[in-house]
Amino acid sequence: MEDRITELEVKLAFAEDLLETLNTTVFRQQERIDQLERQVRELRQLVLQAIPVEQRSLRDEIPPHY
Repeated sequence: MEDRITELEVKLAFAEDLLETLNTTVFRQQERIDQLERQVRELRQLVLQAIPVEQRSLRDEIPPHY
């Protein structure tokens, strides 16, 4: 009986270590996701600022030979 309890304690210790490792990994991934989302928002703002206010349609463009 004592061997079974010891085996369960060892398995529990490994499970707790694995859970802590997974929690750390998920936390770091979420930080990275948040950082990437901020960068995407900043890039979107830069793109929107770079687009001229008066957008021209390709239909408005007349080829030179007409």
